[in-house]
Amino acid sequence: MSAPTMSGLSAAVTVLASFVARFPDLPAVDVHVSTVFPDQVELSAHNDLAAFEAWREALDITPGAVVHKVQSRGTTRVLDAHAVFTGARLRLVGYSVIPAPVAGLGVAS
Repeated sequence: MSAPTMSGLSAAVTVLASFVARFPDLPAVDVHVSTVFPDQVELSAHNDLAAFEAWREALDITPGAVVHKVQSRGTTRVLDAHAVFTGARLRLVGYSVIPAPVAGLGVAS
């Protein structure tokens, strides 16, 4: 098996260039491209679910397609959605801290 080449990432790089041209005013998010999944781009928003929502709407991902998870022992909310955009697979992820409950604000006795 031969080593991956940069040309193998062309679908992902094309999608990223398309995003810059089509969505110049959307919030910047982290971008991940990998030789493991060369036809996939991952966009992730950290502690900014408004950025996640802006991208979700721009990419025409329905709210029902978003999966909600909790990780890190219940301290992090994760929103995860998948789509296909100009021939490349896309994963959109939003991470947000779940505030710890405030002591004394429980159910009244």
